[in-house]
Amino acid sequence: MSRFDFTIHATDGKARTGTIRMRRGDIRTPAFMPVGTAATVKGMKPEGVRAAGADIILGNTYHLMLRPGAERVARLGGLHKFMNWDRPILTDSGGYQVMSLSDLRKITEEGVTFASHLDGSRHLLSPERSMEIQRLLGSDIVMCFDECPRADQPRDVIARSMEMSMRWAKRSRDAFDAGGDHAERSALFGIQQGALDEGLRRQSAEALAEVGFDGYAIGGLAVGEGQEAMFATLDFAPGQLPADRPRYLMGVGKPDDLVGAVERGVDMFDCVLPTRSGRNGQAFTWNGPLNLRNAKHAEDFAPLDDKCSCPACRDYSRAYLHHLIKSGEMLGAMLMTEHNLWFYQSLMQAMRDAIGAGQFGLFANKFRQSYLN
Repeated sequence: MSRFDFTIHATDGKARTGTIRMRRGDIRTPAFMPVGTAATVKGMKPEGVRAAGADIILGNTYHLMLRPGAERVARLGGLHKFMNWDRPILTDSGGYQVMSLSDLRKITEEGVTFASHLDGSRHLLSPERSMEIQRLLGSDIVMCFDECPRADQPRDVIARSMEMSMRWAKRSRDAFDAGGDHAERSALFGIQQGALDEGLRRQSAEALAEVGFDGYAIGGLAVGEGQEAMFATLDFAPGQLPADRPRYLMGVGKPDDLVGAVERGVDMFDCVLPTRSGRNGQAFTWNGPLNLRNAKHAEDFAPLDDKCSCPACRDYSRAYLHHLIKSGEMLGAMLMTEHNLWFYQSLMQAMRDAIGAGQFGLFANKFRQSYLN
């Protein structure tokens, strides 16, 4: 099996559909990666995540390094064995979580020193340590260590941050390549930064391409700038990255975000939204989101979504799900999460099919008409 191979099967405008081939399995693109922050997709067994259609999940370096610890996961056979998921896993670098600890961290050229949110213990996360942790976890797709500044910072602050992230990208590449057999079977993605600035994004893309990566992520979006600003950036950012490599938009997003980003040339996504919303009583459907806490569902015998074949829609009514959620029953969160993951994967499959048929523009417009109205 090849270590990492990306084939584009069809394009329609900027939208692309293809396959990433890795030793642990194929990843169909556009791909949505459910988030398994602490070695679990919350509320789901791994076999349920796979049954929903997921080819790959995301694990979190920051949370796993603090608990149970990367060295412990390695002693227990690696993250795949630990959590019983035998397909590809992408691990983020920990950078975003560390940057969000604004009161608990200090950034230097070496890396980020921070206090654990669990017990206050002090840690240094550097490009080299991030690569080591992701190697101990046994990650299939490793992410470079970077800094993710807020988009509303002054341009010179964002420029300095981006330039440091590019130096860290080179250090990440060197540390990853020194990882022996892990480097021979896994992939490394670089992360483009530069906030909303086209010139800074171009500089970042050129610096990453010079180092060379298996795939390229678009970082620094979905951090409060709003959909309009995000789409305006995605109008140029994906096209600045190598066309023969996967493009991964980190931390996105709502269903209409996914459609708009695929329209602009993005291949991969991750987001906590389907699982977090499920736990909070919100279901995503082809006709828009539903709040199952709403009293109007109390005697509604209809399924969540009559176009969905997930177990929650097949076997349970809105009335029952409303009851579970209002009662605080665990099953409510589990069924809602399962439905949302099925919906997200069904949306990705529908986009892949539409691109393959040369009908993506039509699909996207029809989707927005039913979802947003």
